[in-house]
Amino acid sequence: MNQGIKIHLINTNKFKTNLIAIFLSTPLERENVTKNAVLSAVLRRGCEEFKDQEEISKELEEIYGADFDCGLDKIGKNHVFKFYIESINDEYLPKKNENLLQKSIDMLAEIVFDPFIQEEKFCKDYVNQEKENIKQIIEGKKDNKSSYSLFRCMEEMYKNEPEGLYKYGYVEDLEKIDEKNLYEYYKKLINECKIDIFVSGKIENADVKRILEENKNIKKLDSRDPIYNKKEFKKKKQLEKENIVNENQEVTQGKLVIGYDVINSENDEFDKNLKYIGMMYNAILGGTANSKLFQNVREKASLAYTANSRYYYNYGNILVMAGIEISNYEKALKIIKEQVEAMEKSDFSDEDISNAKKIIISNIESISDEQDSEIIYFFGQELSEDNISIEQYVEFIKKVNREEIVEFAKKIKINTIYFLK
Repeated sequence: MNQGIKIHLINTNKFKTNLIAIFLSTPLERENVTKNAVLSAVLRRGCEEFKDQEEISKELEEIYGADFDCGLDKIGKNHVFKFYIESINDEYLPKKNENLLQKSIDMLAEIVFDPFIQEEKFCKDYVNQEKENIKQIIEGKKDNKSSYSLFRCMEEMYKNEPEGLYKYGYVEDLEKIDEKNLYEYYKKLINECKIDIFVSGKIENADVKRILEENKNIKKLDSRDPIYNKKEFKKKKQLEKENIVNENQEVTQGKLVIGYDVINSENDEFDKNLKYIGMMYNAILGGTANSKLFQNVREKASLAYTANSRYYYNYGNILVMAGIEISNYEKALKIIKEQVEAMEKSDFSDEDISNAKKIIISNIESISDEQDSEIIYFFGQELSEDNISIEQYVEFIKKVNREEIVEFAKKIKINTIYFLK
C-alpha cells in the first residue's frame, strides 16, 4: 500500500456482518471547512459506476441489503470524512463464492475515489442541492440550544483557531463554491490527505489485503506525505481574566456553559497519563448520575434541569453544562464553582473513585460490542499515535489514584463562562 494510505484489519467473531470504513483526514481550516461539508454530501450522491442515489440503493439491495452511510467529524485539529458500508459476512450467505466482502469494498472505494464527474466538474445539480442542505444545517444549529451553547463556548475559547470552527462551515462561504472549484479541491484533497481503510468482521480466511491492494480505485492513489495534524500536546497557560459571554435569544431555559482549560504541568509522566486521570476527574465531577454536579446543583439545590460535564482530551478542556432558570444564574454559577473547588481539596469519597472506575471500565469494555465504535476507537489511536489496546486502556484507568485526580483538579482553570438567556 502506498505511503499515506493505511490498512487496518479487525478480525472478530462477534458479528454476522463486515464493516468497511474509509476515513480521509485533513487539517481543520477556515478556508476549507465549508468546502469539506459540501464535498462530503456531494460524494454520497453518486459515482461513475452508480450515478445517483437510486443506482446506489439498487446496488446495496443487490448485495443483500447492505447499508451505506457517510459523515464528517472534528477530531483534534483535523476534519475527517467518514464513509461506511456494512454487509453480511460471506459465511452467512445462501450462495457460496459470491465474495460479498469484495463487492462491498469495491463499491465503497468507487464512491469515495471515483465520483460522478461531468466535463471535469461535479454534477451542478448535486452541488447546488447539497449547498442548500448544508445552509439549512448551519442556520439550524441554533435549534438545539444545548449543542449550540456548547459550540458557542468552544468558539469563544478558540477564536481564530481550528478548534473553534463549526464542522459544517459558514453560510457566507457557500456562495464561493461551485461544481468546478469543488472538484479541483477534491482532486487536491484526495492526493494530500491521510487515508485510513478499516475492515472489521470475521475475515481471518478472507484475503482482504490483496482485495484492497488490487482494487482499481485504491491502486490509482498516489503515495503522499499526508497533510493532517498529528498529535500535539498543546501547552496552555492560565488566562489573566475569565472571558464572560452573554447571548440573548428567545429561550425559556437558560444554558450555562463553563469552559475550563487544563493547564499542563512540567511533569512528563503525569501528562502522559493525563487522558486517563482526566476521565476519572470528569466522571466524579459531572460525568455520571452520581456526580458532584448532578447531586449538588440539580438534586440538592434544585437549581438546574440538567448539570453535567465533559472532558475534551483532544483540546485539553473540561466543559460544565447546566440548563437553568435564567434568574438562577448567579446561584448556579456559585455552586458549580464550589464543586470544582471541592475536587481540588480532595472532597470526594473512595466510593466515588470506585464507582467512576466501574462506569468508565464498563464503557471501555463495551467498545468492541459494536463494530463502528471499535473502528472509531482504533482510528482515534491511529490519529493520536497512542496504539493503546482496549485491555491496556482498562489497566490505565484502574491505576489512577486519588493523588493524581487532585493534582489534575489543581490544573483546572476557567477560560470562558458562556450564558444563553
